[in-house]
Amino acid sequence: MRPQTIGLIAHTGKARSADLVRAVCDEFGRAQLPVLIETETARLVGASSEHSVPDLARETDLLVVLGGDGTILNTVRQLDSAMKPVFGINVGTLGFLTCAPASEYVEAVRCIVAGEMTFSERTLLDVAIDERGRQRVITGLNDAVLSRGAISRLIKLRTRVNGEELTEFNADGLIVATPTGSTAYSLSAGGPILTPESGALVITPICPHVLTNRSIIVGENSVIDIDAEPDNPVYLTVDGGEPIELDPGAVVTVRKSPRTLPLASMPGVSFFSVVRQKLKWRGSNV
Repeated sequence: MRPQTIGLIAHTGKARSADLVRAVCDEFGRAQLPVLIETETARLVGASSEHSVPDLARETDLLVVLGGDGTILNTVRQLDSAMKPVFGINVGTLGFLTCAPASEYVEAVRCIVAGEMTFSERTLLDVAIDERGRQRVITGLNDAVLSRGAISRLIKLRTRVNGEELTEFNADGLIVATPTGSTAYSLSAGGPILTPESGALVITPICPHVLTNRSIIVGENSVIDIDAEPDNPVYLTVDGGEPIELDPGAVVTVRKSPRTLPLASMPGVSFFSVVRQKLKWRGSNV
């Protein structure tokens, strides 16, 4: 279905962003499709706008994000309850979550205008921090990561799944990832790749001291509790955001969010084709 109004957000630190913002706006203008621009993105091209990311989510049908995976993750962090479909145009490097490279922006806009996109409902995580009787919740698309600080010392992370003891990881840290996040930090730490519709979460230790500690896949409705040890600093990062130093003995609870993110794809593009392209998989049959 063709969207009625577009929200445009760009990574303002990328060298090509300003030119791409102007070009994309021109293409939407030719198609007579209204565009609302986020405040910092507007400033990048010498325009004025009072629209924050949450404003755009409330007032538009589709968010077009010009940047890389980090820009999309940052956008999702700001959406909160106003979750809207996201279409990414890659101005970064890997761009696992984006639909098209910047060089193909004309075709990307054409697909949006024609309503030819497909959407994958991506699992989100709700990450709750319980400290001293207080709780706060952060929503993420990729992963929740508990890690040590600057001191090169292993930390102990007691982990339970649905109330049952899993193990105490003695490691540099621990990652709980969605299927979307399985191709990010978890993959770098030796975790498996999960397809978006797999209905699972993956728990991956970072450099575990015990070699038999490996990734474990659990059902998407699992509740994962992780106790931060009291002896060494432990930090929580959700989707690569600002690290949060946890109080000694804090408990982090990770579970599937009731919300999902509709992530756009171009017509005819499959998850496996993206994996082959981005990870440069090759072979006689590919």
